[in-house]
Amino acid sequence: MTKKLFNSLLLLVVVVMLSVTAFHVRIGSTADAVVVLKTTGMTCGGCVAKVTDALQSEKGVASAEVDLARGCVIAGYDSKQVAPEKLARRVAAAGFGSTVQEVLTPEQFKKNSGRDICNQMTGPGCCGAKGCRGK
Repeated sequence: MTKKLFNSLLLLVVVVMLSVTAFHVRIGSTADAVVVLKTTGMTCGGCVAKVTDALQSEKGVASAEVDLARGCVIAGYDSKQVAPEKLARRVAAAGFGSTVQEVLTPEQFKKNSGRDICNQMTGPGCCGAKGCRGK
């Protein structure tokens, strides 16, 4: 009898934990579009976290990646829930300059191999085509 009660309680705890966890998962956040944002003012990992948190708190954003050195932010989002301009405004509200550079389909994004998009924006290296310190 005690073993059955223990197993029942254990099962109940597991079901409750799974239910609570399900509410924290971004249900329905599938990306049917990818936005590339040119973002200025980021200087450290704290800035990266602030931008990432700002974007991921927006309903409809499935993922966000920040390239600090290039000032590039890539976010996958559901175009039925949020517009790319709103994502740029969300980053700006977090304290950074941000403009929509490009909007892609997931297929176009994969074809461009992701981070290469940021390379196209700024050229090679962290300081653009001229390299660091204008060299």
